[in-house]
Amino acid sequence: MSTSEAVRPARARRSRRRMLFGLTIVAILGLLFGVPWWTVVVSGTRWPPAVVAAGTVAFAVALVAFPVLMYLGHGRRHRDWAARTGDTILGVIWVMFTWALLGNVLSLALAIAGVADPGRSRIVAAATAAVSLVLILWGYAEAMRVPRVKRVDVEIGRLGAGLDGVRVVVLTDTHYGPIDRARWSARVVAAVNDLDADIVCHTGDIADGGVAERRAQAAPLGVVRARLARAYVTGNHEYFGEAQGWLDHMRELGWEPLHNRHVVVERDGARLVVAGVDDATAASSGATGHLADHATALAGADPDLPVLLLAHQPKQVGAAVAHGVDLQISGHTHGGQIWPFHFLVRLDQPVVHGLSRHGERTQLYTSRGTGFWGPPLRVFAPSEITLLTLRAPAGP
Repeated sequence: MSTSEAVRPARARRSRRRMLFGLTIVAILGLLFGVPWWTVVVSGTRWPPAVVAAGTVAFAVALVAFPVLMYLGHGRRHRDWAARTGDTILGVIWVMFTWALLGNVLSLALAIAGVADPGRSRIVAAATAAVSLVLILWGYAEAMRVPRVKRVDVEIGRLGAGLDGVRVVVLTDTHYGPIDRARWSARVVAAVNDLDADIVCHTGDIADGGVAERRAQAAPLGVVRARLARAYVTGNHEYFGEAQGWLDHMRELGWEPLHNRHVVVERDGARLVVAGVDDATAASSGATGHLADHATALAGADPDLPVLLLAHQPKQVGAAVAHGVDLQISGHTHGGQIWPFHFLVRLDQPVVHGLSRHGERTQLYTSRGTGFWGPPLRVFAPSEITLLTLRAPAGP
């Protein structure tokens, strides 16, 4: 067989994969935009022709514009205006799709109750539009506000008495991005400083974009106060851009970038290992010297000391258990961000949010995140600044 004959089947397979991927995207977009369009505009509503025409044009324009805006905003061009617009369309259509599906359940119930069209379909269309509008406005307000403080006590069996009550503040998934949130960032830092922390952690996804693009939004992190340590690890979004650049910049801001390394903090004679590993996607990112390496992160640490580990994704907890970590702090999930997306998150991660136990020793705290990614909405998944108070075991 000649070289050209061997290459042809491989090209054909790649072509089929690309075609299948393209058809899948088209099908997904067709459902996302088609279900709410059908429910609100067409179905059995019998709206006046002008209303049907206007609604159809609005959905069609959004459908055609969406992939173009996402390419311009999140592709190589990085046009922030396109990203803002495309992300907003994504959030709006996801909310409408969800409630259109639920609206069709309502339609079935009304049909069983004997309500006929067009009244039945108009009730469903109006309910879908009204609920979606309320949730979009509320979700936007929730996304843009300074997160509420969530307070959690965590008992750590090996924690020395001198560190009982140590206060760990968690920031994660700030996602400084196309929407300029420099003032929001400053208000978040002010809220953190009010908590009088011993340790402040940022567990990754600091920004969407490079340091040069998001420097002003990240600048307030330079004035975060902590008595013992300020520690940062990379998230998966750093590996879409310049992970090393963010590690270097956080060092310039006075933070400890825990790039597969650890520091030891001490109070009143008790010591705690604060370690960090790269995100789970680091090894496949192509970034030289980046991968999640727990052994390197803990190399040289006293095995009798308790370990607090920063790792962006909850699913990294398996390696934490294997290395005897006492508490892993993670983000990544956003708590689903826009309901009911948390059901899909749960397919990929062992936990969506909150405190959980894994193995005999290891606990995991998963934050819903401080900011948001993409759509500027949070629906039934509030953001948080987390205050973890570490507790030593009670005496006999």
